[in-house]
Amino acid sequence: MTIPEHSAAHDRATCERLDAEDPLRHFRDEFLLPPDTIYLDGNSLGPRTKGAAERAQEVIEDEWGTGLIRSWNTAGWFDLPAKLGDAVSKVIGGGAGSTVVTDTTSINLFKTASAALKMQAADAPERRVIVTQRENFPSDIYMLEGLAEQLGDGYEVRLVDDEEVTAGFPTTMTAEVALVVLTHVNYRTGRLFDMASTTSAIHAGGAMVIWDLCHSAGALEIDLEGTGADMAVGCTYKFLNGGPGSPAFIWVSATLPDRFAQPLSGWWSHEKPFEMSPSYAPAAGIRRYLTGTQGILSMSVAELGLDIAARADMTAVREKSLALSDLFIDLVEARLSEHPIEIVTPREHTHRGSQVSITHPEGFAIMSALIEAGIIGDYREPAVLRFGLTPLYVGFTDVWDTVEALRDILDNRLWDAPRHKVRGAVT
Repeated sequence: MTIPEHSAAHDRATCERLDAEDPLRHFRDEFLLPPDTIYLDGNSLGPRTKGAAERAQEVIEDEWGTGLIRSWNTAGWFDLPAKLGDAVSKVIGGGAGSTVVTDTTSINLFKTASAALKMQAADAPERRVIVTQRENFPSDIYMLEGLAEQLGDGYEVRLVDDEEVTAGFPTTMTAEVALVVLTHVNYRTGRLFDMASTTSAIHAGGAMVIWDLCHSAGALEIDLEGTGADMAVGCTYKFLNGGPGSPAFIWVSATLPDRFAQPLSGWWSHEKPFEMSPSYAPAAGIRRYLTGTQGILSMSVAELGLDIAARADMTAVREKSLALSDLFIDLVEARLSEHPIEIVTPREHTHRGSQVSITHPEGFAIMSALIEAGIIGDYREPAVLRFGLTPLYVGFTDVWDTVEALRDILDNRLWDAPRHKVRGAVT
């Protein structure tokens, strides 16, 4: 799908026609969005999937209420992490039996980073530097700093700029580097990094790589196996629409599973958990990436979103995503040019994820006014308004209406009211 030339000059009727021709349009019916709401925050939290409330009720009333403890066997609870993992794997190009859904992204990053550093210590003990982006999601940096502090003995975290990553690490990949942890799509700007060439550059430098897929899984094509990545983590509550706080996922290359040393060696990763052995022995394959008892209610609801993502054609999803963001960027440039707005999302398709981020000195207040108008995006420091474009339920008319609402808010200074300056705990 492509936007016709000079898309910024088109009117709302053109967008309505594009929506009517959209091959993904039927997926919109699988989400329950509030009326009179345009939702452009799927890069933070996907909307409720159709049937989520009924599935939660089924788990509570039947599987938990009637089945009780028997449901670990009769309702398939025990196998749910691997079952959902296979659904995720279809979306991220991971291969069957390579992924489990479990824990949080931060915990899974700790597990994978610990395992990678242990492997490197066995093969190249002089490598004790962990590299990550200065613009990485802060939780990733915090986890790596905590791990380096825990390991001590010369381990350290070094931060690099996005330009260094895009250039292929011309100055970073020294003989000290053991591990590189990268976010596939920058959470703030929407910049996309080339997984294949970047992974190749890291491996050429003798390091391992972990990819954080939180802002790309479900939004664009990913080929973990094909690019030779080592490990990956990500969440299921953004573009995968698993529900608030739904469990994350962890993927490990088929070349590494028997070398993966679980740092959080809980009983669910034991080869025979119900023998209750006092000695730990890791399970073979993907079960060794688990830790403790799983959150079945959240997993059961998340399955609906993962099923939708697994059924979607990621090539078509990516094509529409780029068309939506092209339109958004064109309209902002054409219709908001009199205001101090900067588009910080790359214009090049090869470097763009599935969001458009713009800056304005009054970014927080503007987003507050936009949300009050029924158009939900979000705000990130410094001064960044983020608009997540989830192709399964966002349409071209939504983009037109959003930019028109922004124009009204800016032209008439609707943001300049005390109520739009008050911040909650979450922005």
